[in-house]
Amino acid sequence: MIEQAHGLTDPVLEAIADLERRVVAADGGRLKLEWGTLRRRPTDQVRDLLWWDGEQLLGFLGIYGFNWQHLELTGMVHPDARRRGIAKALFAAALPICREQEKDRLLTVVPRTSPGGRQFALGAGMSYEHSEHALTLAVRPGGTATSELNLRQATPEDIPTLSELYLDGFGDARVDPERLAGERSLTLMIDRAGVAVGTVALALDGERSAIYGFVVGAEQRRKGIGREVLRRICQDQFDAGASHVDLEVEVDNDRALGLYTTVGFEPVTTEDYYELMLQPS
Repeated sequence: MIEQAHGLTDPVLEAIADLERRVVAADGGRLKLEWGTLRRRPTDQVRDLLWWDGEQLLGFLGIYGFNWQHLELTGMVHPDARRRGIAKALFAAALPICREQEKDRLLTVVPRTSPGGRQFALGAGMSYEHSEHALTLAVRPGGTATSELNLRQATPEDIPTLSELYLDGFGDARVDPERLAGERSLTLMIDRAGVAVGTVALALDGERSAIYGFVVGAEQRRKGIGREVLRRICQDQFDAGASHVDLEVEVDNDRALGLYTTVGFEPVTTEDYYELMLQPS
């Protein structure tokens, strides 16, 4: 049966973690579950759907991105319980919740290692949108920092500059003020000679660290700024207790992929994103 969860208790989180271990052991790769987010789910809203068979969790579907313009879904089904309609039922239960949020579209994250993931997404009426490589760094990088670059916490006054950088790097100028500084996440500005030349965001949840929103302004590229910032941030994250650092890069961004691999990042899996429009265009 399906449970619409209002927050996730510790026993439920452990059941989700056990299901994740079983799925990854069977399929390989990884699942984009965002554990820091799952641990802080609000108790007054439904953001996760669980399929229970007695006390055993056979299926999970999480809804992410409530502060974004779009929503994302990530889910999994126990390897021994597939082809029983669990994924289809969870998706059908999630759609009304997603439509209530008045977002423009829904993205579903499908690891390429997932058996039948592509067929399920297409069968649900979704269309292919883009793909990303998931990379991880398991060893603290070496090297020393120069004095030319300064990393500082972004403030609301930086939002216009962040908008320009995001538009340049991602084609989307929107900035969520709530993501500038949080309990486990932080957006940094990269300053050179007192001028902001880039930005990067990071998150640390226990031993897992993640880097996202990394942009160096177009006029400042190919000057070694990205490599130095990436190395410094990874060093700091390992010093803060991280056992590894994760990030994602679009599959056609060869320049960024080359940068990450020279610092020591290694590919884990490739994730395909499928899109469903929620509002009329």
